[in-house]
Amino acid sequence: MKLIFLLIVGIILYFIARNYKTEKFENIKLDIKERFDGDLMNHEAGLLVALMAKVAKADGQVCELEAEMLKHTFTDISRHFENQEEIREKLKQIYAKEKESFDNTIEICDKLYKVTKNHYQKRVKIIEYLLNLAFIDKDFSQTEFMIAEDIANALKIKRADFENLVNRFENFYRQQKENQALSLAKAYVILESNENDDNNTLKKNYRKLVKQHHPDIVSGQGASQSIIDEATSKLQEINEAYEIIKKHRGI
Repeated sequence: MKLIFLLIVGIILYFIARNYKTEKFENIKLDIKERFDGDLMNHEAGLLVALMAKVAKADGQVCELEAEMLKHTFTDISRHFENQEEIREKLKQIYAKEKESFDNTIEICDKLYKVTKNHYQKRVKIIEYLLNLAFIDKDFSQTEFMIAEDIANALKIKRADFENLVNRFENFYRQQKENQALSLAKAYVILESNENDDNNTLKKNYRKLVKQHHPDIVSGQGASQSIIDEATSKLQEINEAYEIIKKHRGI
């Protein structure tokens, strides 16, 4: 999850930073930190953060992963400026203000479209970034879909491109959920237990297997080094399986 998150963050910030524009839409060189004292709501960075605020609050709450992504974005954008701390604080202020209402969403999109009118792929990456934010809690609500769809339409994103992005994220999280289910089922097999066992039974099975495969006990029985190594690997597998089930059960 973190890998795809960091990849998408890197791509969108590259596109934005590569062609930063001032209020007068003059190009800023990437290898030189610029000082920006204007209104960030006339700047790609501020407009992106404003739209992130709309998406993050679409389902009524901001989860831990969303908060981490926002923090990462504020830091990565602001580091391209000479007045880094000032810019970061302004981005935080934009987020705090814009998350309170959806009324000006299209107005913000119109501004962003004017700034990126000749850069379609940049706008596609912006939508991809916003969808990543919406999906990051693994629950893409109907409200989040509607907000993302409205933004995509206002930024003149082709319907096929928008649907492809949504499908890609849906498939990724569906596969992740299936893999998690398989891992949980395998964990029960490793602990010689089943999902109907209570916590005490689970703990007894775990302790029994630990005694059976603990390398110190196996070594004390005069086993060869290869068998001891195998027991060590098995014990690690048992511990990992137990942790998976405990996490799933909240114990």
